[in-house]
Amino acid sequence: MSGVELTADEVRHVAALARLGLDDAEVERLGRELTSILAHVNTIAALPIADVPPTKHSRDSADSLRPDVARPGLPREDALRNAPDPSADGFRVPPIGA
Repeated sequence: MSGVELTADEVRHVAALARLGLDDAEVERLGRELTSILAHVNTIAALPIADVPPTKHSRDSADSLRPDVARPGLPREDALRNAPDPSADGFRVPPIGA
């Protein structure tokens, strides 16, 4: 590990920020887990990446999306066929809060 270990008070503080209620066993377990996560973050932060250029992907690739071409949509009758309560203009839904 990185030598940095979270105290129970620090774990409780983080839990309070996240609005979590933890018992003592959970504080102990999460303290170990968070300490392990921080150790991994410290390992990554120590990597020599100053000369590594920013990348979008780990390997070169062309755009894999198909061209955006307009085409006819689904006919209204087909779109509304399985609607539980269709209307002349589209889907009828209950009002919000009802």
